[in-house]
Amino acid sequence: MKRIIYLISIFFLFATGSVYAQKEKIEYLPNFDKRTLHFGYYLGMNSFNYNVDYKSPGSYSPIPPLDKELSLSMDNAYGFNIGFVVDLRLHKNINLRLEPGLMSNSLTFNFLNANIESENPDYNGTTNTERTVTGTYLHIPLLFKFSTDRLNNIRPYVLGGASYDYNFSSNEDNSLDNFDSQFRTTTHNFMYEVGLGMEFYFYFFKFSPSIRGIFAINDQLVRDSHPGSPWTDPIDSFGVRGVYLNLTFE
Repeated sequence: MKRIIYLISIFFLFATGSVYAQKEKIEYLPNFDKRTLHFGYYLGMNSFNYNVDYKSPGSYSPIPPLDKELSLSMDNAYGFNIGFVVDLRLHKNINLRLEPGLMSNSLTFNFLNANIESENPDYNGTTNTERTVTGTYLHIPLLFKFSTDRLNNIRPYVLGGASYDYNFSSNEDNSLDNFDSQFRTTTHNFMYEVGLGMEFYFYFFKFSPSIRGIFAINDQLVRDSHPGSPWTDPIDSFGVRGVYLNLTFE
């Protein structure tokens, strides 16, 4: 998380410095934003983890019984983004953007629980409580972008909307579960996104760095097939949350 804070701080310093540096009167690409439709592409990186909500004690009966509440220990996962942009001008300050692309990351976490290794007739005896969630996603966000008026060759904006992810690496249909050291997540996922950025106009193209937050709408956990699983039964919801840093060229 500290790295993300550093990235956001650097972004704001860079953007603020650019505003004060805008002293030239020559405007590049003066008619660019008058187009009804234009295209671009983006490259970037992401940092992900999962938000986990647990059921209240006594509302579930895991087998074997737990000495203490289940919790998951995880660090942020880092990956990359790549895709293209379709931008539709709705108003001089409002655009509708479709930004389909590919996203990849991998996250390892540990189940923290005193009795997770207790004897159970369905449990194969493994002592491994570490799980890895690996994903390659088709990421399809539909976003509204709200821009200020242009100041020479810069233009700040905010954006927000919803997105859909198809997880190519999903093991949702796997017959094995955590009793066989297999942690399962859903194939189809929905999120909402919010972010901010800055457009910089150059002679041949427009460059737009942006920072976005992404938050899951649906529960992305596939429960274990065994009733009363000590791994998944205590979990009420399990959904991704993350931060993107995208560099867009239009």
